[in-house]
Amino acid sequence: MFVPRTYRMDHGEAIQFMKSQPFALLVTVAEHRPIATHLPVQIREGDGKLYVTGHIAYGNMQKKTLDNNDNVLLIFQGPHAYISASWYTVEEVPTWDYLSVHAYGTASIMSQEELKSELNILLNRYESHRENGRLWQTFDAELLESEMKGIVGFSIEITSIEAAAKMSQNRSDLDYKRIVTELENSDEQTNVQVAQWMREQRKGLFE
Repeated sequence: MFVPRTYRMDHGEAIQFMKSQPFALLVTVAEHRPIATHLPVQIREGDGKLYVTGHIAYGNMQKKTLDNNDNVLLIFQGPHAYISASWYTVEEVPTWDYLSVHAYGTASIMSQEELKSELNILLNRYESHRENGRLWQTFDAELLESEMKGIVGFSIEITSIEAAAKMSQNRSDLDYKRIVTELENSDEQTNVQVAQWMREQRKGLFE
């Protein structure tokens, strides 16, 4: 991904972004053809390394590309918005603001025990705060065993990250504030989310 210096996220910010946007696009290549799957993942850090874990359907042929593959790409996409040239105080062309992270790494297939542990963690994350949340131990054991036969777990050790936050950082304070105002007046939720991110970056403008 081409990321001009002005728009680069730092490494720590990129990891936090990945954690906040856990529905990723997994991209690999099979017989010179790119293939992709949209799926939820988990991000964890340990021993100075970064790992992304998840699972795909057993019937998904992308599973064949995930065993000892050192050319795997995960794409994490955040809010984005069209920025109209009519919002600028000087004549410029329109553009598109966005947040995105590309994480490259080496994939491996999980054992059944590793997959079971991963699913347990996943359920705890998304169910433990709910009233009558469905945790691992609340499901019928035979049902879980049957369902696990239909998925394949994977782990990806991240080796490099390219992260872009192209969010009008190059605009003057006057233009920046106008962009935020226009986005906040939009009916599009993603536009409002972009505006919220921009507000955080230049809080002093809005006090």
